[in-house]
Amino acid sequence: MIDGNETGFSRRTFLASGTVATAAVPLAAQAKGRTMDQAAAVRAETGVPITLRINGGNHRVTVDPRTTLLDTLRERLGLTGAKKGCDQGQCGACTVHVDGRATLSCLTLAVAAQGRDITTIEGLAAADGTLHPMQAAFVDNDAFQCGYCTPGQIMSAIAIVHDGHANDANTIREAMSGNLCRCAAYPNIVAAIEQAAVQMKRG
Repeated sequence: MIDGNETGFSRRTFLASGTVATAAVPLAAQAKGRTMDQAAAVRAETGVPITLRINGGNHRVTVDPRTTLLDTLRERLGLTGAKKGCDQGQCGACTVHVDGRATLSCLTLAVAAQGRDITTIEGLAAADGTLHPMQAAFVDNDAFQCGYCTPGQIMSAIAIVHDGHANDANTIREAMSGNLCRCAAYPNIVAAIEQAAVQMKRG
């Protein structure tokens, strides 16, 4: 029979070693947490200072070079009109205008948007609150239900009118195919764009 004392190992030392190991787990987790916090702090300190021209005003912000324009608009600047839907450029909910062209802000890096004119849904209405013709047409035609996709739909719709792709219903449907509506309000959206297109051409 082997005596625990002769081997230098006993139930007491086993339990003690197990206790030490168990106690080490939360300590390791805490160390990992501190490491992650430190890494986040380093990223914040080494961010890139940029100036974005949005809705006619300049906004100075420091961002991680990997930050998208969408996240910058929503999380740093409080412009939450552009919505995060698929976050993969497939639903159109995040559409804004960059230099007058419809742009998927979830696929655009904020640093790449410097020196360019950015317009979001918040910048469409006049200073006195008068809605843009496209916004008014969406209201007139009940072209939204839950409203989540509506800002992106409106931004894309304005762009296709300016690009000359709103001459008839079929052309509108094709040009707007990148903007998805889970509520399936498509007939009303097309009607709204047809109405606004006439008004925008007159204006």
